[in-house]
Amino acid sequence: MKKILLATLVGLLLLSCSARQKLAGQPGLQISDSFSKEITQTVGGDYLLYLPEGYNASQAEWPLVLFLHGAGERGSDLEKVKFHGLPKHIAAGEQFPFIAVSPQCPEGQWWDLKMLSGLLDHIEANYRVDKDRIYLTGLSMGGFGTWGLALAEPCRFAAIAPVCGGGQASSACSIKNLPVWVFHGARDNIVPLSASEEMVKALERCGGDVRFTVYPEAGHDSWTETYQNPELYKWLLDQRR
Repeated sequence: MKKILLATLVGLLLLSCSARQKLAGQPGLQISDSFSKEITQTVGGDYLLYLPEGYNASQAEWPLVLFLHGAGERGSDLEKVKFHGLPKHIAAGEQFPFIAVSPQCPEGQWWDLKMLSGLLDHIEANYRVDKDRIYLTGLSMGGFGTWGLALAEPCRFAAIAPVCGGGQASSACSIKNLPVWVFHGARDNIVPLSASEEMVKALERCGGDVRFTVYPEAGHDSWTETYQNPELYKWLLDQRR
């Protein structure tokens, strides 16, 4: 009797399985289904770290600026990251009242937003960071990365300053409450001025807090004048999340 019941049960299970396979694989039939799977990803990379004078002398929390370089500084040599922008000024001996983190994107790749988010998590966990004063800026490819990371994590930053970049204008309203200062050269033949204009106009349409500086005579290099301007750093540090 037990053998009969077991055989019957196995037969039903096989029939059920067969029926599902037949249903799922029947040509011309579209069905609804879903799945759930946990995926773990490990991210990492090299970066330059600058701690301001007085960091070790107090237990205070410090503002943080994340700087993203352009395509020309990609690779595995961190010295290349010092060619332009904020790391260049720090390497020249300038002092700033904030923590500065400047990662390097590997050769032939684009900024990985998950890597950048993970880097910020790492810095926040290991250094005395004021989480209400985290700022994001970058040039060219880093300008695109600045827009992209801000749109991906609109509540993480206190302000952003993308330089000669561009982004997804259709999503701009997600950062309408985030202070933004955009920079671009009017004669840029690498990343057209319109790339920044589209983002600025999209923010303006939804009441965003945006400033726009266009250098009339500048080409693609709109970053030299931007990062040597003390007003940029003053403006960033005035913003709080």
